[in-house]
Amino acid sequence: MKMKFFYATAAGLMLLLAGHSVNGQDLTTARKTIAETNKRYFELFKKKDLALVDLYTADATLLPPNGPAVNGKAALVKDFTTAFADTHIAGVKFTTRNVYEGGKSFVMEQGTWEVLGTDNKVVDTGNYLKMWQKTKTGLKIFRDIFNSDVKYSSK
Repeated sequence: MKMKFFYATAAGLMLLLAGHSVNGQDLTTARKTIAETNKRYFELFKKKDLALVDLYTADATLLPPNGPAVNGKAALVKDFTTAFADTHIAGVKFTTRNVYEGGKSFVMEQGTWEVLGTDNKVVDTGNYLKMWQKTKTGLKIFRDIFNSDVKYSSK
C-alpha cells in the first residue's frame, strides 16, 4: 500500500513538473518573440512606418497617459500618424522587465520605456504593461498601457 502511494505521488509530481516545464518553455519562446517584435517596433517607429500598426491585433487598445483610449487599427493609424509628425521625437525604446503567463491565449509583458529626441537624448520615460494575444500569425499586442515618470501638471 505504501509503495502504491509512493508511486502515485511520484507520478503526480512528475506530471506537475512536466507541466511547469512546458509552461516555462512557452514563456521562454514568448520572451524571445516579444524581444524580436519590440526590436521591429523600434525600427518601424524610427522609419515612421505605419506597418507598426500590424504588430497589434485588429481590436487592440492603446491606453496612453493623459489621453483617451485608442481602439482598433484605424484609430492606431491616426494616433501613430500624429506621433510620427512630431519632429521632436526620433524613436522609442522598451526594456522588458518581466513576462508572465496570462492563460491559454495571452502573455503579459511589464517593462520601462524611453522616448528619444532627435538628438538621441531621452526626453521622457515611464512604465508599461502589454497584453500579448496568441494569434494564428503569432503574438500580437492586444492591450498596451503606459504611463510617464514625469509628473502631470495642468499648468
